[in-house]
Amino acid sequence: MYSRLIIPPKERSFFLFGPRGTGKTTWVRTAFPKALRLDLLEARLFNDLLADPQRLDGLIPRGFAEAVVIDEVQKIPALLDEVHRLIEERRLRFILTGSSPRKLKREGANLLAGRALTCSMHPLAAAEMGADFDLSRALRFGLLPAATSESDPGAYLESYVRTYLEEEVRQEGITRNLSAFARFLEAAAFSQGGLLNISGVARDCAVERKVIESWFGVLDDLLIARRIPVFSKRSKRRLVAHPKFYFFDAGIFRTLRPSGPLDAPEEAEGHALETLLLQNLVAVNDGLRLGYAVHYWRTSDGAEVDFVLYGPRGLFAFEVKRKGRVDGADASGLRSFLSDYPKAGAILAYGGERRIRLGEVDVWPVRELLLALPGLLAGPQ
Repeated sequence: MYSRLIIPPKERSFFLFGPRGTGKTTWVRTAFPKALRLDLLEARLFNDLLADPQRLDGLIPRGFAEAVVIDEVQKIPALLDEVHRLIEERRLRFILTGSSPRKLKREGANLLAGRALTCSMHPLAAAEMGADFDLSRALRFGLLPAATSESDPGAYLESYVRTYLEEEVRQEGITRNLSAFARFLEAAAFSQGGLLNISGVARDCAVERKVIESWFGVLDDLLIARRIPVFSKRSKRRLVAHPKFYFFDAGIFRTLRPSGPLDAPEEAEGHALETLLLQNLVAVNDGLRLGYAVHYWRTSDGAEVDFVLYGPRGLFAFEVKRKGRVDGADASGLRSFLSDYPKAGAILAYGGERRIRLGEVDVWPVRELLLALPGLLAGPQ
């Protein structure tokens, strides 16, 4: 098992949210081997605590000094009131994992404000895999832990997508029309890396716009997609307003997006490369709690930067290109950004093998950049 970058809060209770299959349970077992673990996927335990959340108190021995782990806590939102009481009265430490905060938010659950922090688990980062990181495989199958080790990662990803359709969507009561939601996921995959046009997706799916809008919210809540806002701090130019859309993992995107003889493979591969960079940026940022907000930048006249990270540690602009050779034209978006934000770090990732400079732009081979992201984003310690 790879060592994850995530840094848990010291001596504090915390939520650990992340999509299914990202390794939450494995990490908790490794990081907290003496913890008492209660898994709400166990039917008997689930039924007991659903009937009476106060039974949680009796499951924890008196004088117990280790952490108490509750897996899939979103299945019983009312349990958080009892967790709150036990934190206050017995000074217990809880680690509360879940694949979706949607149900907790929807039911107005007690989110333990001030008593439990929130951490996030993502697919593996290249830096966590080190020498085992295979860029070509990651671009095709993504970085969910099982997809990096399964002998048939394509079959695993197909099963993963069906799991979300058949389990998450049905259990969350999102829609009874699974076939329509499946069409929506396919249509959303064609929005990967582009400005999100909800009306266009609604037309493609023959579903009302307000339904499609709610389904995009569902993807956000289930943590399997994210919308990236435009960076507009002290903007000197007119910018576009729409967010960009991405599924959370390159392998999931490639699985959801159909391909055929009329599809240009380089288009899907380009979006997969962007996705891979984004998911690594997010995993490093959240795991090390660096505090960056993730944006993109695009002016109304077409100047664009794929990703912008802004936070207390600085400002970074990232552009990624598939090709093995780059020149000044490939850095034009970064140069435009630097003209407005001269103190930013400007980085162009490409498919070549040498690290070079193009004026003020630092050019990295993609694989080398992904492996170096923790040190680059954390900066001098």
